Amino acid sequence: MDGSDETFQARALGEALAALRRERGLSQAEAGQRIGMTSQGWGLYEAGKRSSLFRPDVQRRLTGALDATPEALVLQMDAEPVAPEAPAAQGVSARGRAFDGAPVQARRLRLETDELAPWASAGTVLEYVLGRWPRRGQGCVVQLDDGTRKVRLYDRADQVEVVVLGAGGLDRTERIARARIRSMSAVTGRFDDE
Repeated sequence: MDGSDETFQARALGEALAALRRERGLSQAEAGQRIGMTSQGWGLYEAGKRSSLFRPDVQRRLTGALDATPEALVLQMDAEPVAPEAPAAQGVSARGRAFDGAPVQARRLRLETDELAPWASAGTVLEYVLGRWPRRGQGCVVQLDDGTRKVRLYDRADQVEVVVLGAGGLDRTERIARARIRSMSAVTGRFDDE
């Protein structure tokens, strides 16, 4: 890989890291704080200005701060717009190490209560994407370790707990220990019952 290819790849990897962070509703400061890094340090990774971003241990550390994996980073990179294609080269070509995009695992469920009214009432069908972290104010489906599933509005999270709204009304907060959460999924669509 020559210098311009490496620069392009570093920039693309940094943009994918930034997209993962934004999907989780975190600022650079919040993401960096999770691993003892300043927002400026985190920003250098997102700008592709730290070559250590290519190291697997660094990728695990950074994606771990986002409750993600290095594989999710690569998948996000594939989802990002790519540079315009160069003219086809003559001779042998290689596909590289990129993963094929994983199919989106969207599911639906029908609300049975009015706990989230007026955001969504009983009978509303919600579509959610497994494993996609919600943004602040976005609906989420939380699967707990005991098999319980909760539908709430995401507020914020830290290393110890996740804070959601809607436990008995949108003005009520609920704190859920991260250790109890098996999966967190963002609501991506609402379909009102007709």
